[in-house]
Amino acid sequence: MNKIEHIGIAIKDMDSAIKIYEQLLNTKCYKVENVESEGVKTAFFKIGDSKIELLEATNPESPIAKFIEKRGVGMHHIAFDVTDIEAEIERLLSQDFQLIQKTPKNGADNKKIAFLHPKSTAGLLVELCQERSD
Repeated sequence: MNKIEHIGIAIKDMDSAIKIYEQLLNTKCYKVENVESEGVKTAFFKIGDSKIELLEATNPESPIAKFIEKRGVGMHHIAFDVTDIEAEIERLLSQDFQLIQKTPKNGADNKKIAFLHPKSTAGLLVELCQERSD
């Protein structure tokens, strides 16, 4: 793993959260994007070499809506940048980590992504991210 790519934060109201984080981080949101396949709207802030991703559910069945219902708003996941996501998935599977998806899929911010189940990462959802070349 190369670095922390971003920290994902589950929120209920994107507009007010963007205003709060623009003030807090003293920087503008550089991208807002819907990821229909995940039922989520995202907003990104660049902080040094890492990012903050705000996540708002776009439907009541989305993983973010379920997360907020169960745990409330707050930190949702940590994402790590990897050079070769397929190789990293194989490495982690060989070490008995449980992945939510064993094949990368397209995510926000031009990334290929895969999530590790919190059961195998001491309770925290972990995302692997690789820049898409397509």
